Amino acid sequence: MKKLLILIILVFVVSASFSKTGNNEKLFSAGYIKKTMKNATGWQLKNPKHELTDWTNGAFYAGVTAAWKTTKSKKIYRAILDMGKANSWKPGKRWYHADDIAICQTYVDVYKVERKLEMIQPFIDTLAIFMNKPYPVKGIEVIKWWWCDALFMGPPAMVKLGVITGNDSYLKYSDQLFKETYDLLYDKEEHFFSRDLKYVIKNDGNDIREANGKKIFWSRGNGWVMGGLVRILQELPNNYIVRDFYVNILRQMAARLKELQQSDGLWRASLLDPDSYPGGEVSGSGFDCYAIAWGINNGILDKSAYLPVVEKAWIGLNKCVGEDGHVGWVQPIGADPKKNFNSESWEVYGTGAFLLAGSEVIKLKR
Repeated sequence: MKKLLILIILVFVVSASFSKTGNNEKLFSAGYIKKTMKNATGWQLKNPKHELTDWTNGAFYAGVTAAWKTTKSKKIYRAILDMGKANSWKPGKRWYHADDIAICQTYVDVYKVERKLEMIQPFIDTLAIFMNKPYPVKGIEVIKWWWCDALFMGPPAMVKLGVITGNDSYLKYSDQLFKETYDLLYDKEEHFFSRDLKYVIKNDGNDIREANGKKIFWSRGNGWVMGGLVRILQELPNNYIVRDFYVNILRQMAARLKELQQSDGLWRASLLDPDSYPGGEVSGSGFDCYAIAWGINNGILDKSAYLPVVEKAWIGLNKCVGEDGHVGWVQPIGADPKKNFNSESWEVYGTGAFLLAGSEVIKLKR
């Protein structure tokens, strides 16, 4: 009787495990991923937010472009063209600000297809000013990209333009500015970027730390960097002179993120103090999933070590997508970790991060 009871329990456990695995397995089918990406894109396009040249939409349309490339949807491609035409293919008004050229990443991607100079000429004109004028702050000298988010907004746009036009000056200037930000904000012990100088530990008695005493490393801020690294490396030639600089940062950050992934597959708003920030944060987690999956797909990250990380992250992300297609659990706009978000909290950049993740997960050879 005892043996029979044990056998029944084992069958139940195995069956439950199989059922759970089976349910999750569908999340990795090409059909499911394409359908989910179309639904998320469609919902977000019907629920616009912010000016179309805004940095938030720069991230969203990076994801929309990835969704178009993945699904081959003519409807999605039309939406991208409509956005560009509505903007007259112009960046935002602040020539000096990385946020205002983020949308140009999509312009360049469309130019690769259409080959219409009008799609990139305003960006070229803006960079002519940006590369020759100092940051417009009187009485203080600052670097142009002084916050880590900028590493998603600016460098990929400049690198994309440099590669498609053959103008190496864009690549070299982007390298210079990226390295300035790296030297300013990268923590070589934790392998994360501080959001800005406010969060860099100086041991001067005025340092800001989390409740557990750890340094503050914002999940989305570092997700911006991870996503930016991928979008740079996607464009750079394999023999580019400083390519290894970017590869090494990606590997270091991925290794640290692997250690900090939570049981639900997501990362918390504050990477080093997860207990103070219950609930996974989708925008940072989405960019991380995207970057790590890309690293696997391109032989930069070891598959055996990182595939489980991506699988857990993708399962966790899909649990945050509503039946209507909206992507929830996204921290609102900010510059540091916050707790004020839930399943109904959405932002366009959260959808963009989810779409980017899907565009690489679908390529995984599991």
